Amino acid sequence: MAGLRPGPALRLPDPRLTGLGSGLFCAAAMFLLGYLDQLLFGASLTVYGVLFLPVCVLTALWVRAGDVLTAPVVAPIAFAVGLLPVADGGGGLLGRMMGLVTGLATQAGWLYGGTLAAGLIVLVRRVRWVQRRRRRG
Repeated sequence: MAGLRPGPALRLPDPRLTGLGSGLFCAAAMFLLGYLDQLLFGASLTVYGVLFLPVCVLTALWVRAGDVLTAPVVAPIAFAVGLLPVADGGGGLLGRMMGLVTGLATQAGWLYGGTLAAGLIVLVRRVRWVQRRRRRG
């Protein structure tokens, strides 16, 4: 079988987002997932919380090394943005705001869990980045 070479290996995407880009990615992903949750699962807050965890992990992994400390900051903001389509809102703006506050209060475990996951990943990445810089310098 001369002439046959193995094809390129399957590579996972490895984007490097800026601090602003990671915030936009996280917020947009959570808003879209919240909307899909509302359409497919009838606004299940548990499904929304479970979907929040991988978004936090991806945000912490994909942010640039110099901006890595932004990931745990943007995660709670994105959680609130994505909660807008999921929040129970009857009665106009005040009803929607009350649903948002209620959703944030009742789903605090998912919020803290995702933020903690992003924080731990960021901490490990930051320590490794500092060690690499010290070895070079």
